[in-house]
Amino acid sequence: MSYDRTTTTTSPGPAPVGERVRGPKKDRSNGQWAVDGRTPLNPNEVFKAADDGLNVRARILETYATEGFDSIPADDLYGRMRWWGLYTQRDQTLDATRTGKLTDAELSSRYFMQRIRVDGRILSTDQVRTIASISQDLARDSLDITDRQNIQFHWIRIEDVPEIWRRLDEVGLDTITACGDTPRAFLGSPVAGIAADEIIDPTPLIEELRDKYINTGAFTNLPRKFKTAITGHPSLDVVHEINDISFVGVRHPELGAGYDLWVGGGLSTAPRFAERLGVFVRPEEAAEVWAGVISIFRDYGYRRLRNKARLKFLVADWGAEKFRRVLEEEYLHRALPDGPAPIPDGTSGDHVGIHDQKDGRKYVGFAPTVGRIGGTRLARIAKLAEAAGSRRISFTPHQKLLVLDVDPDKVEELVTAMEAVGLTARPSPFRRSTMACTGIEYCKLAFVETKGLAARVIDDLEQRFAGVDIDTPISLHLNGCPNSCARIQTADIGLKGQLLGGSEFGFQVHLGGGLASGDREEAGLGRTVRGLKVGAEDVPGYVERVVRRFLDQRLAGESFSAWVARSDDKEFL
Repeated sequence: MSYDRTTTTTSPGPAPVGERVRGPKKDRSNGQWAVDGRTPLNPNEVFKAADDGLNVRARILETYATEGFDSIPADDLYGRMRWWGLYTQRDQTLDATRTGKLTDAELSSRYFMQRIRVDGRILSTDQVRTIASISQDLARDSLDITDRQNIQFHWIRIEDVPEIWRRLDEVGLDTITACGDTPRAFLGSPVAGIAADEIIDPTPLIEELRDKYINTGAFTNLPRKFKTAITGHPSLDVVHEINDISFVGVRHPELGAGYDLWVGGGLSTAPRFAERLGVFVRPEEAAEVWAGVISIFRDYGYRRLRNKARLKFLVADWGAEKFRRVLEEEYLHRALPDGPAPIPDGTSGDHVGIHDQKDGRKYVGFAPTVGRIGGTRLARIAKLAEAAGSRRISFTPHQKLLVLDVDPDKVEELVTAMEAVGLTARPSPFRRSTMACTGIEYCKLAFVETKGLAARVIDDLEQRFAGVDIDTPISLHLNGCPNSCARIQTADIGLKGQLLGGSEFGFQVHLGGGLASGDREEAGLGRTVRGLKVGAEDVPGYVERVVRRFLDQRLAGESFSAWVARSDDKEFL
């Protein structure tokens, strides 16, 4: 991808829809460009209007990397550098009592998190080795697979960013709009084009979106971030209900394979599931439809208050019917056909285990502990994959890793070898279904440790449930703050980090959430157990207590979430 470009801070929009959109407040401007004009209404909008975030790349390469951390002005350091996937990481000397009380600058260290934009693509083992080398050489061997299918490094010095970008560019990877008020990296089915039971291969759509719309000025000043998910697999493996826009593979009875369109999902402190627009999107028009939806967000999204600026708030106010009408009449200038809804096939969307490919080979899904890999281990994984006949690896939105194209007679050899480096294709229910965000180790918003705690909890639970047959998935998600990067509201057991009092930290409990995948046909938000707070050291005991009650009380074939829905709060204490 070429980065020689001249960005602009404005882009043409459509004619007004006609009626004024009702936002959070009826008596004041909500900063909707198509309604209120483009006068910035808060400091975030001011700095975005002053200079396109993509333009900071040149300053990083030409000035900051040579003159050092102290040369970076605040608007770039805490703002525009995010457009290239760079966040300052937390000063590790500051404990949880300082979260929310100090400014971003006061909480920051002089090191960065660097996020690689993967876009759901299958990676070659050469690309994987490059990622591993960056971790080993420039990031203190740090490397996490995120639940957005991205890679995150920590301990990055500004002086090393040009070298990181150079290495990534050599193998066709980048960090563009990996953060910021932009179209973030796309979620894509990790088995795109290879799974034997795939409905449609989303790879051409993802590549078209990258080629047409990423690294242009059209969508680099959005009200907030914009998350995309695209799958053609019947396991519904890209958590489509909680993205701003999702294309989900379906078969239309007359028009063949294409996509069902969902808009307006998101979690954080105001969780809301996406809504189906009820349209069928032909593969050849999907990129145009994506551009129409993100343009609606750019032009009509609420910019006055950042906590109301996600697309989900606009969809909530408009409703699916109006959103579809605006999309068709004002942006596409044509109607889209009605289409069928996706139906999960009953298999797990994390793809852990051994599976058939279209070509007779196998793909094998492994469960790293809460996505934490490290560069040294990733390099070893690439070598083991090649020994099994594979040169391709993919990541999942569940913090998992898949080795593709495995020779059938080498599957068990690979499984055994990967066990030796700490990745299993036959994990316990807890190792398979536990996720954790970055936590206070690096994140300035967090109150609690998550990654290390989750690893200890998994080890403890495996001992507590040794010999117990748990024949249904029970997901456990740990999040360091209320923002739900680890999707706590859609877990069977979701733990939200917070201060319990003084300097003690722990978790608020959410129970019974889930997304449509596996044996669950509909998504649902978890139930908050009022007044219940669990200390970090008490997490294994609490999870054991609740899971054993479920196993004792469940009806035949009943899921954990169904048991939670029919039980009284006393069962969860």
